Formats: sequence, structure tokens, C-alpha cells
Amino acid sequence: MPVGAKLIGVGAGIPSAVVTNADLEKFIETSDEWIASRTGIRERRIASEEETTSALAILAAKDAIAFAQIDPSIIDLIIVATSTPDNLYPSTACVVQAAIGAPRAAAFDLEAACTGIIYALAVAQQFVGSGTFKTVLVIGVDIHSRFLNWEDRNTCILFGDGAGAFLLQASEDENEMLATYLRADGTGAHLLHIPNTGTAYPHAGTTPPKAMDRFLQMNGRAIYEFAVHAVPEAVRATAAKAGIRVEDIDFLVPHQANRRIINSAAERLNMSKEQIVSNVDELGNTSAASIPLALWQAIRRKQVQPPSTLCLVGFGGGLTWGAAIVKWTAKDKREEIRSEGSGSEK
Repeated sequence: MPVGAKLIGVGAGIPSAVVTNADLEKFIETSDEWIASRTGIRERRIASEEETTSALAILAAKDAIAFAQIDPSIIDLIIVATSTPDNLYPSTACVVQAAIGAPRAAAFDLEAACTGIIYALAVAQQFVGSGTFKTVLVIGVDIHSRFLNWEDRNTCILFGDGAGAFLLQASEDENEMLATYLRADGTGAHLLHIPNTGTAYPHAGTTPPKAMDRFLQMNGRAIYEFAVHAVPEAVRATAAKAGIRVEDIDFLVPHQANRRIINSAAERLNMSKEQIVSNVDELGNTSAASIPLALWQAIRRKQVQPPSTLCLVGFGGGLTWGAAIVKWTAKDKREEIRSEGSGSEK
């Protein structure tokens, strides 16, 4: 018999360094008004040389574990979605496993660009649903700043670094992971890519590529057209699989690519501004981390409160896109502990 699943925690790991639009004005031809009007982004976090993908992932993992107040030793699977691992191997997930104290956990990475967190959640749900694992840590993390041309105002203004995590656990009661939906179209692979970072580089293993040869490359117009159609399609298809209407969704938590894409998709779905969860203005496009980071911040700000029906929807390089509809019933156990403590002092 299939086992139900529910999200019990969310966490964040973000660099401390803030780069504002005003900072970018100092070395590229741009302005705060130009960036904000086109993307909605005002600032982003950029990892220092000492901050690695695994370091941010570990921060997010520990935050999610603290949110749920679980013993990390009960985690039996760790999935890390990233396009920017520390190294080709070992996997980032294995580094996280050792750092958080989860010796029983199987661990692996997957790569689906900005949609990676949705792919990882879908995989986690299948493992939980089959009864193979009971508690799964899912992390989306990327450090794109290492692969940006900081003289190209069309790309460097968009991205920030960060990690976001979810904890998924088997549920003997109600299944709160209502549906997932995954899609890909490899014919659009050339529209968004980071070249010369793998074995396709003609001198891989002998001559390091020049920095200019391994910067992120994007056809912005084509990605925009893809995204504004892919997001509504994924939301509608996932709602149908879940047996609900789009109108039954309380909040849309989209990949934080830029404000124009988010607003256009919301309009096509007839969703109000209040239903959209977004922090793109503060963190920019954090790739696979953006969805959990947006939800994490919305919970902290009390925008999203349990119980709520959420649609998490992502899109990115590959091309890939997908969505998950979940019931959010989790509460930050740290707040409950603090409340109990303050109550006992009275």
C-alpha cells in the first residue's frame, strides 16, 4: 500500500555578502532603475571564496532540521539538487551527510538546473511512497556567481547564491504531497547553458578552459517565452493530477527567475498578487534554491501559515519544468519551544 508523505521542515543557507544594484553600477553600465524595472531585483547574496556549495547546503539542512526539531540520525535519504557542485565527486549530498550527522542516510545529487528542487521532491516522494525511506532531506543549492561574466549586464544582474532545504517524512495519516509533474524538452538545451565545464570541453583534464569560455550563456527572450507558458501549464496539469482546481491553491511559490515572468504567469492563472510568494527583490535568481528560499521567507513573514495549499513550480535549463502541489501544515517547532518557555516563566 502506498505511504503518504508530508513536508515537516524548511530551511535556508544564504551568504552574508549583499550586492546591491548600486554596487553593480560601479563596474557595469547599468542602474538600479534599469535592473529593478526589468527584473524586480534590488539585491542578491554572493558567496565568498570560502563559501562553497556544500557549506551553504549544510546551513540549509541544519536550519530545516531545527525547524522540524528532529534528530538528524533518523534521516535515511539526502538528495541535493545542484548545477554547481563542489567537485565532480564526491557528491555534495555525501558531504552534507557527514556534516549533519546522518550516518544511516543514502545520499546522491541530481541536476535539473533551476527545476532541480521540484525533480528532487518528486524523487523523494516516490521513495517515501514506496516505503523505502521514511525521512528525506531535499536540498536545492547553487553558486552561479562563479560562472557569471561580471561584465555582461544581461546575466550578472540576475543571479544570487544560496541554498534551501525541505524535510519530507512518511505520514500514517493524510498524504500532503498531493501531486507532482515533471517535464523536459532537450531541443532547447542551447538556450540556457554553462559551456566547457564537462567532458564536452575538447581539452578536459589537460588544459583548463579560459574563464570567458565557461560563463553562463542565456537567450533571455526565448527563456521568457518558454517560462510564461511552462508555468501555467505545469500548475494546471498538477492541479488536475491532484484532483483540485487552480482556484483551490492558496499560494503559488514559483522559481524566482525575475518579476516579469512571475507576474505574467500569475496573470495567466488569474491569481492575485497576495497569492504569489516572492523574494526575488532581495535574493535574485538562486536557481535550484529559489523555491524553498521563497517559502522559507514567506513563513518567517507570516505570509504563508498552516494549513495552506501550495503550488511549487519551477523551470530552467534543459529545458526542464515541473510543479508540486502540497498541503503545508508544518509549524516551526522552535517557536513552539520558545512559546512554552516564555509561558513557564510567567
